Amino acid sequence: MRNNVYVALIHYPILGREGQIISTAITNLDIHDISRSSRTYNIKNFYIVSNLPAQQQIVKNVLKYWTEGFGKEYNPNRYDALSITRLKPYLEDVIEDIEKMEGKKPKLIFTSAKIRERTKSFSEISKIIVENDEPHLILFGTGWGMPEETRLICDYELEPIRGNAEFNHLSVRAAVAIALDRLFGEL
Repeated sequence: MRNNVYVALIHYPILGREGQIISTAITNLDIHDISRSSRTYNIKNFYIVSNLPAQQQIVKNVLKYWTEGFGKEYNPNRYDALSITRLKPYLEDVIEDIEKMEGKKPKLIFTSAKIRERTKSFSEISKIIVENDEPHLILFGTGWGMPEETRLICDYELEPIRGNAEFNHLSVRAAVAIALDRLFGEL
């Protein structure tokens, strides 16, 4: 079922360069582009997860500008895309929010640029989502990826996006767009 799929961009907890737990900075481009990709592929809500008040304020300012007042009137398409975007301080808050809406906890789908053993293909995850009525939350990390503790609470792990080169460092907004297209694009 496709009307209960959610996306979360995780800014905390995230791995830093040295493997430590950090919070990453939110970028204006990620807010806009992931909202647009999510809306294009009928994602119910796009969540931005950040525990830092200053970073949360950036998101609030962007959302306020484009969903109220001048921005809403100036660019209705931008308003439409950002209308599904939500801000939460922690992943647990996202899960709780979805559970309140859906009446059950979402199945969590972990993503990573790293090759792992128990990943499922895009077609396998797409089939799982389409063929059952459980809500699903697809998690995308920032920085150096999500920590092992996050992976361990997930129900599924999605295969990484791989180019045909040794370099593999897509922007998260590009990775989200590619993943959503592979999961839900036209066949």
